[in-house]
Amino acid sequence: MMRAMFSAVAGLKAHQTGFDVIGNNISNVNTYGFKASSTLYRDVYYQTISGSSNGTASTIAGANPSQVGYGATAASVDVNNARSGMATTGNGMDCYINGEGYFVVKDGDDFLYTRVGRMSFDAAGNLVDGNKRIVCGAPADAGTTKPTPINVSGYGDYKNITIGGDGKITGEKGGTVYTIGTIAIASVANPAGLTQQGESYYKAVSNTGDIKWYAPGTATAGGLVTGALESSNVDLANEFSQMIVTERGFQANSKIITVSDEMLENLVNLKR
Repeated sequence: MMRAMFSAVAGLKAHQTGFDVIGNNISNVNTYGFKASSTLYRDVYYQTISGSSNGTASTIAGANPSQVGYGATAASVDVNNARSGMATTGNGMDCYINGEGYFVVKDGDDFLYTRVGRMSFDAAGNLVDGNKRIVCGAPADAGTTKPTPINVSGYGDYKNITIGGDGKITGEKGGTVYTIGTIAIASVANPAGLTQQGESYYKAVSNTGDIKWYAPGTATAGGLVTGALESSNVDLANEFSQMIVTERGFQANSKIITVSDEMLENLVNLKR
């Protein structure tokens, strides 16, 4: 009885984690660039009542192991990095990555990565994203050379600033169009290894493999589509169906606790 209760408690905790993940997915159904997560459940510990044994040629048959489990756990929460659709915004400075890769922004001495390309310039000529972090530009020596923040000297002298599908930022000054920067795209060998930081950012902590930086549309980096952002890849139909299954799992584990309690009560009352 006690084993059943402990298993049910473990099941409650596992399904609560699963429900938390579903809640976060649904909460971000309209968050640009959001990637939905899913919970992987696994069984945990087993008590072996009797082990397996080999039989002899003529006298004793082989025996299979007898084991009793101790419930389930939420073993991992995995991010679905599949690309989602394009949401047209009409803002010429918004950028959608039509392919693989991430925009790069400066975070002190490190970098943060994002799929949300809402760009604008501040008064100092820095290209910033929607969170006012400075966006980095593609290095002249593409690949392992790290990108540097984009800052346009004399920004106020330019007009008609636009971003092209190749990531080049152009501006007009004195009747001549100049290229004043090129947005960098980070190519991450293992995107699933990125750590979520909130505010639509990811950070390379470990297990990401090599990260290389390119101009959009070159090597493994996707090109840009301007005037659009990436939609959330949350599938509401799937989330609602998973919500029902998870709720039923939680409910069933709750019932095990209730029944185990009733059995213990009956055992205590045997003396009466």
